[in-house]
Amino acid sequence: MSTHSERARQWVHVGSSVFALLLRGLTWPQAALLAVAALAFNAFVLPRLGGRQLYRPADHARGFPVGILLYPVAVLLLILFFRTRRDLVAAAWGILAFGDGMATLVGHRVRGARLRWNGDKSVAGTLAFLVCGGAAGMAFALWVRPAIAPPPSLAFAIIAPLAAAVAAALVESIPVRLDDNISVPVAAAVVLWAASHLDATAWSASRAAVIASLPLAIAFNVVVAYLGFRAKTVSISGMIGGAVVGIVIYACGGAGAWALLFLTFAAATISSRAGLARKTRLGIAEEKGGRRGAGNAFANCGVAALASVLAVATPWRAEALLALTAALVAGGSDTVASEIGKAWGRRTFLVTSLARVAPGTPGAVSLEGTLAGLASAAVLAAIAIALGLVGGRMIVAVIVAATAGALVESALGATLEGPGILNNDMLNFINTGVAAVTVLWLA
Repeated sequence: MSTHSERARQWVHVGSSVFALLLRGLTWPQAALLAVAALAFNAFVLPRLGGRQLYRPADHARGFPVGILLYPVAVLLLILFFRTRRDLVAAAWGILAFGDGMATLVGHRVRGARLRWNGDKSVAGTLAFLVCGGAAGMAFALWVRPAIAPPPSLAFAIIAPLAAAVAAALVESIPVRLDDNISVPVAAAVVLWAASHLDATAWSASRAAVIASLPLAIAFNVVVAYLGFRAKTVSISGMIGGAVVGIVIYACGGAGAWALLFLTFAAATISSRAGLARKTRLGIAEEKGGRRGAGNAFANCGVAALASVLAVATPWRAEALLALTAALVAGGSDTVASEIGKAWGRRTFLVTSLARVAPGTPGAVSLEGTLAGLASAAVLAAIAIALGLVGGRMIVAVIVAATAGALVESALGATLEGPGILNNDMLNFINTGVAAVTVLWLA
């Protein structure tokens, strides 16, 4: 068995991005074929050429290297998703290669302060991710830019990769066991996709209204966030994160969107206090007395906040508000379902196998909780209609989308939360994201 070298592994991780330069002259089918070839090479040829020194101890135990195989898979998925925008593929690839790679190299070499929310990550490593990932993403986007018809603006090729690098660095710092070769390119791709849909004409038409609403949005959300902290429903980080999310949704989505946000939070807070004695006795009550932190705010409302920005910065305001509604309804109704199930669920089982499990088990559902989730989804969807966020004919689509998000979250929770691959915040984000995508597909 070869000795594992993490340094060599990361330099290969970084160096492989040189192939991103080929995207300037390749069609997307040619690029996809090369990614498939790279996957085959990593799986069958690299081990015979001495590549086993790149295997981590866990890779030797399972007999194959997960990360080394996921790298070309991630690139392939980027190519398939951004078929007409190879500059975005190049940018995300650069962020994955240089951001993630240099974060590990610098983090192992420079000893210093650790991140407060993840002691396994260093401040120096995260800064290296931001600087190197952002620079590489920008450089690769600029290199491929001339091959795109029509070429994106110079400002886009500079700003979008930098924003994507910030998002990817934050996701990379989350303390979960999800492979960075999945989480980093997905985070970068989401930001790049959103940025690619921004429209100057739409923003010009909305800018005055957004700016005019900012003072009220800031004042209102600061007060509400502080009151939430005083009422012990949020922590300090939750107060700050909730205020930021609230300001964005109020300014971009309008007062109706913020009202729905507030009601979903209220429903989640009230349901978390339901049956608290039983939850405490079983050891399944929420940590910190139910206080929600910044991670919870961004996990449950991040998709809605992004949708609200798209509502004022793209030509698709109605679609963006529909996605916002589904995301908020999904987050609120899922929490209600989970908390009611913990409080009064008589029979709890896994959605993946229907096996009976104890209340509070990751991925567990109950009849009582499911019915409560459906009822809350219907009520919240009806409120969204009354607020003018969506049309009346969309109520079924919103309920179905919220239910689909909850089912996906339960399935992933049953399989991936226990081993630590995903945590509750990431599952909540996936839930709201699935709901947003589903409702747009249904519409």
